Amino acid sequence: MAKVLISDQMDPKAAEIFRARGLEVDERPGLSKDELKAIIGGYDGLAIRSATKVTPDVIEAAANLKVVGRAGIGVDNVDIPAATSKGVVVMNTPFGNSITTAEHAIALMFALARELPAADASTQAGKWEKNRFMGVELTSKTLGLIGAGNIGSIVAERAIGLKMKVIAYDPFLTPDRALDLGIEKVELDDLLARADFITLHTPLTDQTRNILSRENLAKTKPGVRIINCARGGLIDEAALKEMLESGHVAGAALDVFVEEPAKTNPLFGTPGFVATPHLGASTTEAQVNVAIQVAEQMADFLTTGGVTNALNVPSLSAEEAPKLRPYMALAEKLGSLVGQLEGKRITGVSIEVEGAAAGLNQKPITGAVLAGLMRVYSDTVNMVNAPFLARERGLDVREVRHDREGDYHTLVRVSVQTADGEKTVAGTLFGNAAPRLVEIFGIRVEAELTGEMIYIVNDDQPGFIGRLGTALGEAGVNIGTFNLGRRATGGEAIALVSVDDPIGVDLVKRLKTLPGVRVVKPLRF
Repeated sequence: MAKVLISDQMDPKAAEIFRARGLEVDERPGLSKDELKAIIGGYDGLAIRSATKVTPDVIEAAANLKVVGRAGIGVDNVDIPAATSKGVVVMNTPFGNSITTAEHAIALMFALARELPAADASTQAGKWEKNRFMGVELTSKTLGLIGAGNIGSIVAERAIGLKMKVIAYDPFLTPDRALDLGIEKVELDDLLARADFITLHTPLTDQTRNILSRENLAKTKPGVRIINCARGGLIDEAALKEMLESGHVAGAALDVFVEEPAKTNPLFGTPGFVATPHLGASTTEAQVNVAIQVAEQMADFLTTGGVTNALNVPSLSAEEAPKLRPYMALAEKLGSLVGQLEGKRITGVSIEVEGAAAGLNQKPITGAVLAGLMRVYSDTVNMVNAPFLARERGLDVREVRHDREGDYHTLVRVSVQTADGEKTVAGTLFGNAAPRLVEIFGIRVEAELTGEMIYIVNDDQPGFIGRLGTALGEAGVNIGTFNLGRRATGGEAIALVSVDDPIGVDLVKRLKTLPGVRVVKPLRF
């Protein structure tokens, strides 16, 4: 029987669902990091909110962990790359508290516009300062969204209902989606210069940290009002305080802070500043919703293999999961291969399936290809956001399904368009489980794509394999597998060589000097 640990306060319905699905569950909120590390090895699932920090050392101690479920949206308390490297699925519940958080942002916008907290405190202190609190209308004002995902789009909908003009900066927002939402997609500098109100709805990443830096705050429209119900760390708090004191920023409302719980903060007491203690998801409905959703998602995964709202693997129904997993592994390797070889020269990609693969759900296969391919652009890409990143980069993505029977019982073919024409790789499954490359750029070759590899294009001539092996041996590099193919006798040939250690720049230069060598490219899978 699989075991689940609930390590944060959560609605009791979560534990009830786990038990009803035949899972053993322990409720242990308030564990210290050392206490968590001491016991996590005995659990298959970990259900958390925001308090538990799932760091690399926690994941390393979790020998049996298969899934981490975050009851809520933000996952900056989970090290997703570390989880992925250990084969741990990370899920969240992106819709359970979206409405609640969006409504809180709208509430804070009203509070800033009409100075409600200060007016309330003044009135309850026995004053009647009617002329002191002169607010502004929201109607006809420009709202700038930084992030237009689930929550941002709900805020946009509510703001449009208030007759506001909505503009948005979001690298993953497509023109079609912006049109559907009725908003204008803009660059960040344009948003800063135009917005009367700015509200943030983006996760905290290396790219978004301090997105409202001192420099960017200085670019904002005088009199701007700023709301953050997303994550602490998106705004330079010290710079924001200075801007409030100078009057450049007319008001700011934060529900999240760099350090939480925020018992002290330089912003506290600053005129025009409104603070709430991370209440974005704090409604009765939201707390129940996210608890139920995360329990149902984790139970599905642990009992049937179904994946819903995962951040590091594509979502699968419980029925599809066992059949699709090997295909997704193959697809991601093919995408990674062509991405590493062709890089940012790619302008379009076509994913074709035939044979047994043609009878499966192609979306997860496409997502896996794009996840491998788009790592040339971002090291944080996954199967969830890869399609959005591909569209943002203007890549034309096509899916093709063939009913025909070919040389293999099942085949996945990935073709990319570049300035030099179309380049294609293809792979199959051995034993319906083991991914194998069977074609690269028109040359037949059979290779397992794994670990550290070297891709070499050379002239087909006697002695080349010996010279290559000697060069690698002299460099202290051990060969794992050696896979060869050629276009024609005496013509272009390729070698895919797996090695035990990464290939350095100096060795690449040395291999390029071998007679007949045209291309040398280190690969990593």
